[in-house]
Amino acid sequence: MTRKRRKKPIRRQTNDAFQNPLTRSGVFMPNVLESTQYPLTRFTWDWQTINSLYRSHWIVRRIIDTIPEDMCKNGYKILSQLAPDAIRKVMQTDRKTRTTARILDGLKFGRLYGGAGALIMLKGQENELDQPLNLDEIMPGDYKGLLVLDRWSGISPDDKLVDDIDDPEFGLPDTYTLTSDSIERGVRVHHSRILRFIGRPLPYIEQLAENYWGASEIEHIFDELKKRDNVSWNIAMLTFMANLRVMKVEGLSQVLATGSQKAQQDLYNTIQGMNAMMNNNSIQVLGENDSYETHQYTFGGIADAYDRFMMDVAGAAETPVTKLFGRSPSGMNATGESDMQNYYDTIEEKQESELRPVLDKLLPIIMTSTLGAVPDDFDYDFNAVRRPDENEMSDLASKNTDSVTKAFQAGMISQRTALKELRQQSEITGMWSNITDEDIENADDTIQNPNEGMDGMAGLFGGAEGQSEPKNSESEYDAPNVSPSDK
Repeated sequence: MTRKRRKKPIRRQTNDAFQNPLTRSGVFMPNVLESTQYPLTRFTWDWQTINSLYRSHWIVRRIIDTIPEDMCKNGYKILSQLAPDAIRKVMQTDRKTRTTARILDGLKFGRLYGGAGALIMLKGQENELDQPLNLDEIMPGDYKGLLVLDRWSGISPDDKLVDDIDDPEFGLPDTYTLTSDSIERGVRVHHSRILRFIGRPLPYIEQLAENYWGASEIEHIFDELKKRDNVSWNIAMLTFMANLRVMKVEGLSQVLATGSQKAQQDLYNTIQGMNAMMNNNSIQVLGENDSYETHQYTFGGIADAYDRFMMDVAGAAETPVTKLFGRSPSGMNATGESDMQNYYDTIEEKQESELRPVLDKLLPIIMTSTLGAVPDDFDYDFNAVRRPDENEMSDLASKNTDSVTKAFQAGMISQRTALKELRQQSEITGMWSNITDEDIENADDTIQNPNEGMDGMAGLFGGAEGQSEPKNSESEYDAPNVSPSDK
């Protein structure tokens, strides 16, 4: 029995696409869709138009400013076993040097121009800016704030790149050249002293074209913005045409075609006079064979079309329409909660990707300048972007208090720990803010047995510690002439 040889597969080149030459539809066909092109514009380079838009266009201003302001508005909290007074000093340094405000400027300029930087200003190191920053050389009170510069008028990367793979900025410029009226012009600064702010991240090839910066936030919303503006202006112009007036004049075509210049001028003067009389006294004078008609224009459907362009702009800006345009949610039972939740998720993502690298570099410098060193357990986190309303806060406070109380009653935490937990929640709930350091220090630090939890809890909320429920001075077993056997 002979085995049949399997034929080798024949390889042919195929094009997996649709074409219909008769209808001129599909790829490479001469139709409207196939003539669409997407040229590389690099609008970020047109900084003059960007400046004009930011100064004069309120939507552009909100697109640039809204997200950074929400990223910074609730600040951050230091997660460390530092004493409250030490944390308060760090926050005072941030406030006195206006650090958060300068970071906000950097985020805005980065989104506007596609790139910005901030020089970390340290006292006594003006002549060492080209050297790596060393925390051990920072003395108390040396930190003086930030100097924010944008990519077009203050800071430019140099050619040399960071080649240390342990450096978080590996592959980025190693030094920058700063030009500012506040410092020496053309000074070179090491990257460890610079905070970077970029707009939209770009692929490597485009990153090289942008000199290791990003793209302006306006670049990808510019087309949608032009559509919306043109629709808005056309709607405004339509309001002047809400009432169309038509006047039929006998012999008008003959006057315009064969009449002399004087005859045409007389016609113009007559029409202008009739128009002036109508505007002043609502009187329209017509010839015997002339006629006058009015037509009213209806605006049905224009609002829906305008809303669609607004939604496109809001989608490109990653901001809900209610937030960007200040409109209330429309539609039956519409609350906008899902849109705002998506927006808050976007803010949290940008905090992690854009703001955290800035604070990772800056906060150790601030703490060294303020406290003399960085704690071993130092960490921080961002406060919640969305703050609950009064009802939600009251419900949250009640649940958190019950959780702490049950943990204390179960013998899981001490009275001192319970007070710490309650005061820590005061930043969110607004309750238990009057618990002082002295109250915490005087509280019992031992963990009680679960059976003794209720007695200890009485002391936690102001009662005498260990005090149980009061009994009647004369119980039923102590009553005269009554014995247990008689009961």
